[in-house]
Amino acid sequence: MKNKSLVCWLSLVGGPFGLARFFMFGRRDSVGWALLLMSLLGIYGFERAQSFGLDDPLSWWLVPLLGLSIAISALHTLYWGLMPTERWNSLYNPNASSDALSGKTHWLTVMALVLSLMVGTTALLSSLAYGFQRYFESQIEASQQLSQ
Repeated sequence: MKNKSLVCWLSLVGGPFGLARFFMFGRRDSVGWALLLMSLLGIYGFERAQSFGLDDPLSWWLVPLLGLSIAISALHTLYWGLMPTERWNSLYNPNASSDALSGKTHWLTVMALVLSLMVGTTALLSSLAYGFQRYFESQIEASQQLSQ
Protein backbone atom coordinates (compact mmCIF):
# COMPACT_ATOMS: atom_id res chain seq x y z
CA MET A 1 0.00 0.00 0.00
CA LYS A 2 1.29 3.41 -0.94
CA ASN A 3 1.20 5.95 1.88
CA LYS A 4 0.37 9.54 0.93
CA SER A 5 2.64 11.11 3.59
CA LEU A 6 5.60 8.97 2.56
CA VAL A 7 5.12 9.82 -1.11
CA CYS A 8 4.89 13.55 -0.32
CA TRP A 9 8.13 13.48 1.65
CA LEU A 10 9.85 11.40 -1.01
CA SER A 11 8.73 13.92 -3.61
CA LEU A 12 9.93 16.84 -1.51
CA VAL A 13 13.31 15.41 -0.57
CA GLY A 14 14.19 13.16 -3.51
CA GLY A 15 11.75 14.36 -6.13
CA PRO A 16 14.31 16.19 -8.27
CA PHE A 17 16.06 12.85 -8.71
CA GLY A 18 12.81 11.05 -9.54
CA LEU A 19 12.60 9.00 -6.32
CA ALA A 20 8.91 9.60 -5.69
CA ARG A 21 8.00 8.93 -9.31
CA PHE A 22 10.02 5.71 -9.30
CA PHE A 23 8.37 4.68 -6.02
CA MET A 24 4.90 5.36 -7.41
CA PHE A 25 5.23 4.10 -10.98
CA GLY A 26 8.38 1.97 -11.15
CA ARG A 27 11.70 2.36 -12.92
CA ARG A 28 10.09 2.73 -16.35
CA ASP A 29 8.55 6.10 -15.52
CA SER A 30 9.76 8.59 -18.14
CA VAL A 31 8.93 11.64 -16.01
CA GLY A 32 11.15 10.30 -13.23
CA TRP A 33 14.04 9.87 -15.66
CA ALA A 34 13.44 13.34 -17.10
CA LEU A 35 13.59 14.85 -13.59
CA LEU A 36 16.81 12.98 -12.89
CA LEU A 37 18.35 14.18 -16.17
CA MET A 38 17.29 17.79 -15.56
CA SER A 39 18.75 17.71 -12.04
CA LEU A 40 22.04 16.23 -13.18
CA LEU A 41 22.34 18.78 -16.00
CA GLY A 42 21.60 21.57 -13.52
CA ILE A 43 24.28 20.32 -11.15
CA TYR A 44 26.67 20.13 -14.09
CA GLY A 45 25.77 23.74 -14.88
CA PHE A 46 26.74 24.76 -11.34
CA GLU A 47 30.03 22.93 -11.74
CA ARG A 48 30.68 24.73 -15.06
CA ALA A 49 29.88 28.09 -13.46
CA GLN A 50 32.37 27.37 -10.67
CA SER A 51 35.04 26.11 -13.08
CA PHE A 52 34.70 28.60 -15.94
CA GLY A 53 33.15 31.55 -14.15
CA LEU A 54 29.77 33.17 -14.47
CA ASP A 55 30.48 34.22 -18.06
CA ASP A 56 29.98 30.66 -19.32
CA PRO A 57 26.88 30.76 -21.56
CA LEU A 58 26.20 27.02 -21.28
CA SER A 59 25.85 27.28 -17.50
CA TRP A 60 23.19 29.97 -18.01
CA TRP A 61 21.02 27.35 -19.68
CA LEU A 62 21.92 24.42 -17.43
CA VAL A 63 21.62 25.95 -13.95
CA PRO A 64 17.90 26.82 -14.28
CA LEU A 65 17.15 23.17 -15.10
CA LEU A 66 17.87 22.22 -11.49
CA GLY A 67 15.46 24.85 -10.24
CA LEU A 68 12.81 23.69 -12.68
CA SER A 69 13.16 20.07 -11.58
CA ILE A 70 12.80 21.14 -7.94
CA ALA A 71 9.71 23.18 -8.83
CA ILE A 72 8.19 20.26 -10.76
CA SER A 73 8.81 17.99 -7.78
CA ALA A 74 7.11 20.54 -5.54
CA LEU A 75 4.10 20.47 -7.87
CA HIS A 76 4.03 16.68 -7.66
CA THR A 77 4.06 16.98 -3.87
CA LEU A 78 1.12 19.37 -3.98
CA TYR A 79 -0.79 17.16 -6.42
CA TRP A 80 -0.39 14.03 -4.32
CA GLY A 81 -0.77 15.74 -0.96
CA LEU A 82 -4.02 17.50 -1.86
CA MET A 83 -5.61 14.44 -3.47
CA PRO A 84 -8.76 13.28 -1.62
CA THR A 85 -8.48 10.05 0.34
CA GLU A 86 -11.01 8.18 -1.78
CA ARG A 87 -9.28 9.10 -5.03
CA TRP A 88 -5.82 8.26 -3.62
CA ASN A 89 -6.93 4.82 -2.53
CA SER A 90 -8.80 4.11 -5.77
CA LEU A 91 -5.75 5.06 -7.88
CA TYR A 92 -2.80 3.82 -5.84
CA ASN A 93 -4.30 1.31 -3.39
CA PRO A 94 -7.09 -0.36 -5.40
CA ASN A 95 -7.32 -3.37 -3.10
CA ALA A 96 -7.86 -1.22 0.01
CA SER A 97 -11.10 0.34 1.17
CA SER A 98 -11.86 3.87 -0.01
CA ASP A 99 -11.15 5.32 3.45
CA ALA A 100 -7.98 3.34 4.21
CA LEU A 101 -5.48 5.02 6.51
CA SER A 102 -2.68 5.09 3.90
CA GLY A 103 -4.53 7.68 1.80
CA LYS A 104 -5.47 10.05 4.62
CA THR A 105 -3.85 13.43 5.05
CA HIS A 106 -1.91 13.75 8.32
CA TRP A 107 0.18 16.51 9.86
CA LEU A 108 3.27 15.07 8.20
CA THR A 109 1.56 15.49 4.85
CA VAL A 110 0.61 19.08 5.65
CA MET A 111 4.18 19.88 6.70
CA ALA A 112 5.45 18.43 3.41
CA LEU A 113 2.95 20.57 1.52
CA VAL A 114 4.01 23.76 3.30
CA LEU A 115 7.70 23.05 2.75
CA SER A 116 6.95 22.15 -0.85
CA LEU A 117 5.40 25.56 -1.45
CA MET A 118 8.39 27.34 0.09
CA VAL A 119 11.09 25.27 -1.60
CA GLY A 120 9.40 25.09 -4.99
CA THR A 121 8.75 28.82 -5.17
CA THR A 122 12.27 29.68 -4.05
CA ALA A 123 13.86 27.29 -6.55
CA LEU A 124 11.74 28.44 -9.46
CA LEU A 125 12.22 32.15 -8.86
CA SER A 126 15.94 31.76 -8.16
CA SER A 127 16.58 29.80 -11.32
CA LEU A 128 14.60 32.25 -13.43
CA ALA A 129 16.39 35.23 -11.88
CA TYR A 130 19.79 33.63 -12.48
CA GLY A 131 19.05 32.79 -16.11
CA PHE A 132 17.57 36.19 -16.95
CA GLN A 133 20.34 38.08 -15.16
CA ARG A 134 23.04 36.25 -17.09
CA TYR A 135 21.19 36.76 -20.36
CA PHE A 136 20.71 40.50 -19.87
CA GLU A 137 24.32 40.96 -18.76
CA SER A 138 25.49 39.31 -21.97
CA GLN A 139 23.22 41.60 -24.01
CA ILE A 140 24.64 44.67 -22.28
CA GLU A 141 28.21 43.50 -22.95
CA ALA A 142 27.37 42.85 -26.61
CA SER A 143 25.83 46.32 -27.00
CA GLN A 144 28.84 47.92 -25.35
CA GLN A 145 31.17 46.16 -27.79
CA LEU A 146 29.06 47.34 -30.73
CA SER A 147 29.13 50.95 -29.57
CA GLN A 148 32.93 51.06 -29.38
